Amino acid sequence: MSSNPLLRVTHLRKHYNVAKGVLFAKPLGQVKAVDDVSFTIAAGETLGLVGESGCGKTTTSRLILNLEDPTSGEILLLGQPIHGLRGEALRTYRAQVQAVFQDPWSSLNPRMTAGRTIAESLIVTGWGTRDVIAQRVRELLDQVGLRADHANQYPHEFSGGQRQRIALASALASRPRLIVLDEPVSALDVSIRAQMMNLLKDIQGRDGVAYLLVAHDLATVRHMTDRTAVMYLGKIVEYAPSQSLFAKVAHPYTKALFSAVLPPHPDRAEEEIVLSGEVPSPMQPPNGCGFHTRCPFAISRCSTVEPVLREIAPSHFAACHLHDG
Repeated sequence: MSSNPLLRVTHLRKHYNVAKGVLFAKPLGQVKAVDDVSFTIAAGETLGLVGESGCGKTTTSRLILNLEDPTSGEILLLGQPIHGLRGEALRTYRAQVQAVFQDPWSSLNPRMTAGRTIAESLIVTGWGTRDVIAQRVRELLDQVGLRADHANQYPHEFSGGQRQRIALASALASRPRLIVLDEPVSALDVSIRAQMMNLLKDIQGRDGVAYLLVAHDLATVRHMTDRTAVMYLGKIVEYAPSQSLFAKVAHPYTKALFSAVLPPHPDRAEEEIVLSGEVPSPMQPPNGCGFHTRCPFAISRCSTVEPVLREIAPSHFAACHLHDG
């Protein structure tokens, strides 16, 4: 982990109380959506956050965007805690941390022109005069590969790829330090995905912006990220430089995830792993390792002792008893 990262997430937890009824609600328990998650993101770096639906990726990103408060733990941006911010401090944080969401068809206001959409955050934060903001909008449109006259068009006049470029321009407007990319290319045609990924990497290379890439598509994660964290039932089960992780997977869940969605390497004989059963309820997770009920390699202690995320190779961490040594 970086010693002086842009973003530091430490022992982050988000638990939701679940109750039955309205007037006389009966407590049923807690959903541990995020349960003791820690990682860092350096300036100019991309961290991938992957896992099945319901694993806690989106909740983690919402906590980082300061859209929700954590149950416990801490998120620091440049060494400063982000929760509890108010007024000008909160507006400054919103300018420094932006997001691009999955669906380019619903993430833009249909009543706003592209230019107004991009300018909105600049107007709210008092970026400058009308002329200064108009110039910044033109710069941003050019930066994402659109023409200046696109500023006067409405979302329905653009393709999906163009809409996502507008969303990216809007996120870049305030010159953020970090952008949360929540499935940014999954709703786009395959032919457009590579263009969008290359654009994101070009912008990162030029401006030094950091990305948190939340994604199901492991091919996108492999192409885009410097490091990858794999989540299961609200916990990180494997965390490593992406090149190392994709070359030598350590955790059985990661192996199964990769086996299901990545094509086999032509030069390696790899066993296909098919998971049995459903993902356990986050309200009643299994004892011990949360994955042991579906793991084909589970041993006796997996059902009683929760494994600790520890370093099993240089900068490669896994939470699995098979690597206890």
